[in-house]
Amino acid sequence: MQYTFPFILDDFQKEACEFIDDGKSVVVCAPTGAGKTVIAQHAIHRALENNQRIFYTTPLKALSNQKYYDFGEKYGQEKVGLLTGDTSINRNAQIVVMTTEVFRNMLYGTNFGAVADNLKDVKYVVLDEVHYMNDEQRGTVWEESIIYCPVNIQIIALSATVANADELTAWINTVHSDTKLVNTDFRPVPLRFYYFDSSQPNKLLPLLTPSRQLNQKIRPEKHQRHAKQHSPVKNVVKNLFNMDMLPAIYFTFSRKKCDEQMEKCAALGLVTKEEQTKIKQFIDDYIAENPHLYNNKHIEYLLQGVASHHAGLLPGWKNLVEKLFQQGLIKVVFATETLAAGINMPARSTVISSVSKKTDSGHRMLTASEFLQMSGRAGRRGMDEIGYVVIVGTPFQSPEEVANLVLSDANPLESRFSPSYSMVLNLLQRFSLDEAKELILKSFGYFSAGSRMKPLLRQYDMINQEIAERQILCPYKLSDKEFLEYDKKRKLYVQNRITYKQIIKQHKNKSLPDEVIQFGEKNKSLLKFLHTFKCETCNRYKKHAKNLEVTARLHQKLNKLNKDMDRQRDIYWNNFLSHRAVLTDMGYMKDDYPTPSGITTSQIRAENELFIAEIIFSNILEGLSPSQLAAVICAITTEDLRIDIPYLPFSQTVRKTLNLIRNIRRKVDKVQKNHQVEAPLYINPYFSSLIELWCEGAEWETITEQTDMGEGDIVRAFKRTVDILRQFTTIDNIPESLVFTSREAIDKILREPVDID
Repeated sequence: MQYTFPFILDDFQKEACEFIDDGKSVVVCAPTGAGKTVIAQHAIHRALENNQRIFYTTPLKALSNQKYYDFGEKYGQEKVGLLTGDTSINRNAQIVVMTTEVFRNMLYGTNFGAVADNLKDVKYVVLDEVHYMNDEQRGTVWEESIIYCPVNIQIIALSATVANADELTAWINTVHSDTKLVNTDFRPVPLRFYYFDSSQPNKLLPLLTPSRQLNQKIRPEKHQRHAKQHSPVKNVVKNLFNMDMLPAIYFTFSRKKCDEQMEKCAALGLVTKEEQTKIKQFIDDYIAENPHLYNNKHIEYLLQGVASHHAGLLPGWKNLVEKLFQQGLIKVVFATETLAAGINMPARSTVISSVSKKTDSGHRMLTASEFLQMSGRAGRRGMDEIGYVVIVGTPFQSPEEVANLVLSDANPLESRFSPSYSMVLNLLQRFSLDEAKELILKSFGYFSAGSRMKPLLRQYDMINQEIAERQILCPYKLSDKEFLEYDKKRKLYVQNRITYKQIIKQHKNKSLPDEVIQFGEKNKSLLKFLHTFKCETCNRYKKHAKNLEVTARLHQKLNKLNKDMDRQRDIYWNNFLSHRAVLTDMGYMKDDYPTPSGITTSQIRAENELFIAEIIFSNILEGLSPSQLAAVICAITTEDLRIDIPYLPFSQTVRKTLNLIRNIRRKVDKVQKNHQVEAPLYINPYFSSLIELWCEGAEWETITEQTDMGEGDIVRAFKRTVDILRQFTTIDNIPESLVFTSREAIDKILREPVDID
């Protein structure tokens, strides 16, 4: 190595750096806070030294922004660029930070120019937080990025702890290039676990004994009818304060609770007068640059050293909270679990308010990986000897369940690979159908189908074994076919005999009709025929009959299992073919190549690119004003809200346009259903009136007064709208008038505070 870090590297960091120097790709799997970024920095040094380029990808825009500023300070602003959905700074720099989506889009060569130009001189790509492959909505992006990444680029995949890091490495090794795994459970700051038991409110109890058993002094929480009066948050924070365990991140699964808990703890006196003065000065300086935060009702809480952090808050405000926390001036931040995703907010302690969370179908336990991600935020390297994790007792969990979770290993990464319309169009624009199939079969999902199918294969073997064990050797060498023929006739004889007896009963003392007499004779001759079989006197007959009955059922099970396994094997390819069928039916593809409208659709990035393309080509967006266009696009990019809130009235033109879009939705929905494709078709105008008002120049206060939704939610809906409008200005075959209106709408939407990241 031609340079050194100002500190001694841990063994796993050294090992990973050596692999990079040897030209290998590497998967680094280590606990949160173990120092994975150092490995990325090593690759940055290498790239700078050799006049090469490096891409650094992250799952979240906020994380990309943070890395961009960090690297700018470290390596000089002129050497660092940033590319997110709506920002492009210094894109040809040696170090370019971007969201993983942007990297994937570059590899497709759409919107960003030719792939060769995009990747000129790029030697390394860092895929930070690669465990996001587990993300239900966006996991596909990581798989596509790895599959399409040219083999001359070294991949540096950084992941939190997962159970199957070796499987992930073997897959990258197969689809990309020589890849090595560096897997460690080393934590530079070890964690100690405590439990808050409300029957002992003035102390925190160690969760485990020295031999890693549950501490028997912990009592389970009782169900209380008036649980609201018994919120333990103040007691928990007081204990942390008294035990010198602050600053802390207090994880809660509801935004409303974050705000309530912050208010409850405001009077605890967690900051000194001197710290309060520093906080006030910092806020004044920050607000001078961000005047839209001037009247924020949370300012008074910051001065008490407590804050709330969740998606309902403005990005600029969350940024202020993060900065104050990083300086140790905020003592407790009450956050939802989204904060666990990589944002740089080191704490001495984390508090987990419950290890079960409420879902649409009742409470469920946190997964081991979710718990690790949150607890891993505790312990600041270079500042703390130990990090503390406190779990708060609740009636929805037993202390035993908590101990089991703490002692559990991480969950395995599972593939979320799922073909989309743009994936189908992009692949068939560049490859034949057979080549596209080869790429689909390269997915981690297909690669790991082996492990997904293990339980099915085990079942398959067990059934086959049971069938083999049930084989009875007939002492008279009868085949199963001959036995079944006898068995069938025997059952018929028994049934006929019962019927004959019932008829005789009904004809008491009367002469029997001829056909009944014939029926009786026929059955007697059937009995004589049965006597000719050896089975009549065989003591194995009953067992043999039962076995064949069970075996028939087992064969049915085998057939069903076979179908399940075929489906599992081909699930991704069948899904690809279903999307292709929809595109062909709707004229976006002919002879397995995109038509001009298909080329446009291949460049769209949305939850349902086809739906948006249909809306564009119907020409119903032309003639709308910028504010009306924004309102319509906002409705088709806003997912259905979990809560049923009536939306505010919007202009007549927007209403008419959305009614026409409903007809388009019905048409697309019908074709999707014909081909078993599930892709969302949103029309949710909840924010439409707000964005219309905003584009017409309304003040932010006017917007926020109209709704109970958080400011962060409004900003996110507006930014999603901007994302689609911006695509209208760059993709092919868009009418010029729509391009101009989209540009105007973007300018009207992107003003403070919406334009602040």
